[in-house]
Amino acid sequence: MTTKTFPLLDQITVPADLRQLAPEQLRQVADELRDYLIQSVSRSGGHFGSGLGTVELTVALHYVFNTPHDRIVWDVGHQAYPHKILTGRKDRIETIKKKGGLTPFPKRCESEYDTFGVGHSSTSIGAALGMAIAAARQGIDRKAIAVIGDGAMTAGMAFEALNHGGELAPDMLVILNENEMSISPNVGYLTKMLAKIVSGRFYNRVREQSKRIMRRDSWLWRFMSRWEEHTKGMVMPNTLFEELGFHYLGPIDGHDVDQLVRTLQVIKGMKGPKFLHIITKKGKGYKPAEEDPVKYHAVSPFDPQKGVQPSNAPKPVTYTQVFGDWLCDMARINKKLMAITPAMREGSGMVEFHKQFPKRYFDVGIAEQHAVTLAAGMACEGMQPVVAIYSTFLQRAYDQLIHDVALQNLPVLFAIDRAGVVGPDGPTHAGSMDLSFLRCVPNMTIMAPADENECRQMLYTGHTLNAPAAVRYPRGSGPGVPVQKDMQALPVGKGEIRRQGNGLAFLVFGSPLSDVLSVADGLDATVANMRFVKPLDLELVRHLAETHHALVTVEDNVVAGGAGSGVNEALHAMGIQIPVLNLGLPDAYQEHGSREELLAEAGIDAAGIQKQASAFINALGGLPTELKKVSGV
Repeated sequence: MTTKTFPLLDQITVPADLRQLAPEQLRQVADELRDYLIQSVSRSGGHFGSGLGTVELTVALHYVFNTPHDRIVWDVGHQAYPHKILTGRKDRIETIKKKGGLTPFPKRCESEYDTFGVGHSSTSIGAALGMAIAAARQGIDRKAIAVIGDGAMTAGMAFEALNHGGELAPDMLVILNENEMSISPNVGYLTKMLAKIVSGRFYNRVREQSKRIMRRDSWLWRFMSRWEEHTKGMVMPNTLFEELGFHYLGPIDGHDVDQLVRTLQVIKGMKGPKFLHIITKKGKGYKPAEEDPVKYHAVSPFDPQKGVQPSNAPKPVTYTQVFGDWLCDMARINKKLMAITPAMREGSGMVEFHKQFPKRYFDVGIAEQHAVTLAAGMACEGMQPVVAIYSTFLQRAYDQLIHDVALQNLPVLFAIDRAGVVGPDGPTHAGSMDLSFLRCVPNMTIMAPADENECRQMLYTGHTLNAPAAVRYPRGSGPGVPVQKDMQALPVGKGEIRRQGNGLAFLVFGSPLSDVLSVADGLDATVANMRFVKPLDLELVRHLAETHHALVTVEDNVVAGGAGSGVNEALHAMGIQIPVLNLGLPDAYQEHGSREELLAEAGIDAAGIQKQASAFINALGGLPTELKKVSGV
């Protein structure tokens, strides 16, 4: 692989260095920055296409504005790799997503240039508005700029902030980076509206040129202004942003760094809320990424001369694939099944379902709250919706889950992907709390599969309950258990004993089961696959407590309020006193790293479970080898 040189980029350690360059040098800086991004991410892997699309914008922003004094808030941190390179992290960019390396998203504690932590989308406008209000309150002359893109304008939060910002009229700038993509192609009427704006560039040119040649106090000016107000609503949907109180500018070419700089310099001198609409191309400058932005949204290391190549090595079946196959199979049986995703068609394994059942597939955009309430509305009319959603994104729709689904006891199945430890994307994407926040919700049935086949059967079980249900499963593949084509409902609230031992009993919820089984022989321990977090198998809990001297609960969820807490509560309610060790994720945000590294850090991989269980036994002074008196269960 050819290594390119970067004569101008190498002179830039921080944006102040960039601002020492002449304007005519910025195109070369942008070219070098794009080449450096391609070279570095192809070696390390990471988010790829979005950053390629924001190269010129990043250069222009840091050139025009006095960062870090002026605040740039990036929405959807996929866009921010060029920002990291220009703000003192160039030499560490290849450590991104690796344990101990750079975070994949902006993070306040990593750099003073990262003004707001990012992970979930559509937060930039609200955060920048808060910063603008704070600056005005303190009498500080500071600019606040929100850069929103990658489909984030489809979320309600963005419009809530625009609505509020237009009323307050703060000194802030919103930049809409329109590239027609989130991870998948953008959906919804807003996307069509923005396309109309792009197609209306002629209108904008006529409007701006007319204003330049007419005197502001002339009768012609007054006539044209009245005509514009009556006409542009029919011709130009950018009226929406202006009616919200923002001065709309654009759209302009987001890859013309000279035009961006000139426009931003004009905007910098304007007061009040501004809205700049730019047009970019995801994957810009790397042809394979331009042609297939979905494939190149995030990549593993690859040779940029060849592009991402398909691997011939057999890949294990993932839980996501198990869900996707079940969804198609179930839809053939049940005509009332509807499938909903908040902009995660590929990530949730719904591509094939979309092809086979397009009229029963609903991508609502980055709008998790709407996704859940939409499902509730369908369920009210006799449909049986399935909401495919990442654990971390379900957090954003918690009120809707409680108020619109569970309170009304509606048959909505939540297929919760990326549950537990996720890995390189870091704490913003970790699904480490879903058992805790779901377990306290009345009417919910919560299942945690220990393997691929159990995942399929649990999805079927949840879909047949005629009540709210959730199946939460981890990212990646399972232990390799063959998936049975036939679907059978599991007995609700019943676990199973996988290994009989003496003295110590493990109560395992979900994916840690295979690791627990691998250490159980050495401890001669009983292993129970609990399957259901709610309702908990109280008979099995009582039986294990009455026939063993100590219990260990294991889950891929935070210990606080999790499945193990449910076991503790059950034992207390039954009046049973027995030593219990709860193993799970810590009461702290784990930083990014591989899934294996983070499980080991939390002590719930095989070695960690062995170590902690042995220490627990030693702390108790050892355990008797004989069984306790067996109950009648």
